[in-house]
Amino acid sequence: MALLFEKGSKVVCIGDSITDFERARPYGEGLFGGIGKSYVGIVDGILKATDPSLHLRMINMGIGGNTSRDLVARWQTDVMDLSPDYVTVLIGINDVWRQFDTPEITEEHVLPEEYRENLLWMLNTTLPVVKGMVLITPYMMEPNRQDPMRARMDEYGAIVKELAAEKHLPCVDLQAAFDAYFTEYHPASINWDRIHPNVAGHCVIARALLNTIGFEWK
Repeated sequence: MALLFEKGSKVVCIGDSITDFERARPYGEGLFGGIGKSYVGIVDGILKATDPSLHLRMINMGIGGNTSRDLVARWQTDVMDLSPDYVTVLIGINDVWRQFDTPEITEEHVLPEEYRENLLWMLNTTLPVVKGMVLITPYMMEPNRQDPMRARMDEYGAIVKELAAEKHLPCVDLQAAFDAYFTEYHPASINWDRIHPNVAGHCVIARALLNTIGFEWK
């Protein structure tokens, strides 16, 4: 399997705080760690180190606290106006989280039907003008599948997988990647709130993404 990203490609990675992680504003690229400390920087670093001739331009456009509704609102300026060749999308954690940490503020809840509509709008808007997109499932660092928030997150992950299959797109199953990690480690070892990962957690995400786009580990 060849690497999905072609030489000289511009790759926009959009999402919430998991993508953001201290990236520069307005665009997450450039000097002094502008790409941030998330999986985006790890993927960028590994690809550059293993094949400098790729000359990929990866731009981190994550914003902490965002839901899929927020992504739709800023999609034109933060994706389309950047004219990317490829787009990766990791969104949905806050769509679920707000239903549990602020249950009474229902106007901030993005329910499954809207979540699916938002993702579908992003895909239908973007696919005609890019070389490809990569969908990444939301996750929860909770091995107990009966936990209410974990169960809800699995619903949203299933929507991502369904749309990826429908559009014939690569899909990164982060929940499966973390579930495998937690056969050896307790979630407390790589996060403090079952959502935001430390360096090892971001490496889990980066590895899953690289595997999905056809990176050959040497």
